[in-house]
Amino acid sequence: MPRHPKAADLAALLAALGDASVEFIVVGGAAAVLQGAPITTNDLDIVHRRTPENVARLLEVLLRLDATMRYDFAHRGLRPTAEMLAGKGQINLSTSLVPIDPLCELDAGQGYEELLAYTRPMIDEGRLLRVLDLPTLIAVKTKAGRPKDRVVLPILIATLQERDKANE
Repeated sequence: MPRHPKAADLAALLAALGDASVEFIVVGGAAAVLQGAPITTNDLDIVHRRTPENVARLLEVLLRLDATMRYDFAHRGLRPTAEMLAGKGQINLSTSLVPIDPLCELDAGQGYEELLAYTRPMIDEGRLLRVLDLPTLIAVKTKAGRPKDRVVLPILIATLQERDKANE
């Protein structure tokens, strides 16, 4: 049965990735939350660097956290592989902490290297996190146009406007 992620579990997952020196960008709802948007999220979405070394580090963390495919309706306990993490698609995983969705690319041609210029560095528990900036996150969610994205867009826009006003 899926459970609602706890902030401590999300922090532990971010710590596990950071401690393993996995290079990744936080995207999706977690990126919004980390930048002060008053929303909730059910998982951690990341875009990871797809070098063989980084994929190996990410895979090691995922396997240590007992990651399995979240939408395996036959309940076969399928595990992620290096080939999946080096590809171009999105992988939806359950872990012993919180669900994580490693996205090889946010959209076609929007992998780690391409998105890096649109990130905001943040320090979390002494670790550097790269978080997709709010303007880019708003553009991504606008383009996706899914109902869950349309619902959160006004909140993201208001959060950005409030932050910009505070920085004037």
